[in-house]
Amino acid sequence: MKGVAPLREYRVTATESGLRLDLFLASHESGFSRARLQRLIESGRVTISGKAAIRASQKLRTGDIVMLEEPPATPLELIPQDIPLSILYEDHDLLVLDKPAGLVVHPAAGHVSGTLVNALLFHCRDLAGIGGVMRPGIVHRLDKDTSGLLVVAKTDAAHQGLALQFKKHQVGKTYQALVYGDPREKTGQIDLPVGRHPVERKKMSTKSRRGKEAATRWRIAERFGVATLLNVDIVTGRTHQIRVHLAAIGHPVVGDAVYGSSKRATTLTDPAVKGRLKEMSRQALHAARLSFTHPVTHKILEFHAPLPADMEDLCAFLRKHCCPDSQLVLQAF
Repeated sequence: MKGVAPLREYRVTATESGLRLDLFLASHESGFSRARLQRLIESGRVTISGKAAIRASQKLRTGDIVMLEEPPATPLELIPQDIPLSILYEDHDLLVLDKPAGLVVHPAAGHVSGTLVNALLFHCRDLAGIGGVMRPGIVHRLDKDTSGLLVVAKTDAAHQGLALQFKKHQVGKTYQALVYGDPREKTGQIDLPVGRHPVERKKMSTKSRRGKEAATRWRIAERFGVATLLNVDIVTGRTHQIRVHLAAIGHPVVGDAVYGSSKRATTLTDPAVKGRLKEMSRQALHAARLSFTHPVTHKILEFHAPLPADMEDLCAFLRKHCCPDSQLVLQAF
């Protein structure tokens, strides 16, 4: 065996006789994905009754003693940082948090510190490692200036299970977006492909030649006349999808300088309202609801995050100055 590492020992019962080695280990090791266990077998970290396992598909017999050497996770070369987090739920396998606007999710060029990953490395003292690396599993992301709900995996198995749910569009996500204008309908769906902008490569566009199918459903939560609060569900998860789609139908997200919001603000006539809307320094987009099946316990979990203060304060201003008799059209997600 390679190095000193914790050993886990299991005896094969009569009902387990004939099982593949990787399936047997997966039934006992909920913290590892099947792919991770296969790699451990291939690297010689599993023995069967004292002999090195040959392959993941090797069949077991009653009475076999299976031993798994659990290698320590490789430390991630990032500095844990004590950054406050609003954690709504946490267990051994995952956590759900309400990300504030302005917090970058993952380290990248220009953002090697002060990110959500740095904060999670400090907060999570029980990370089991993702793919053999001591890191939190970021299954989905929010833009730096988008606030709201994120689920993060703490184990390999949780990461694999959540990623599969996102891939199969089995995760429920509702956003709230404050947009310019007053849509005629109460609900609608946008079906426009989203891809890289043909000229401005850092932007996305519905005019891309290589755009991928994308669908966004929206419904009105509250009308303010000059602006509208929408509840938005995304069927697909393309980069910047909500912002690109809403701009494409003439209702860009307030504060979104990338997709046309600043131009829309110049058309307003009331200087007080115009000034207040232009004060929104980030896109007024918030991930308000998140639901999924726990990848280990298989319980259905659903979480809600209220509008952050900057969006709530802006809505309160619009409610008072633009339409004091405003009523919620749709209160529920």
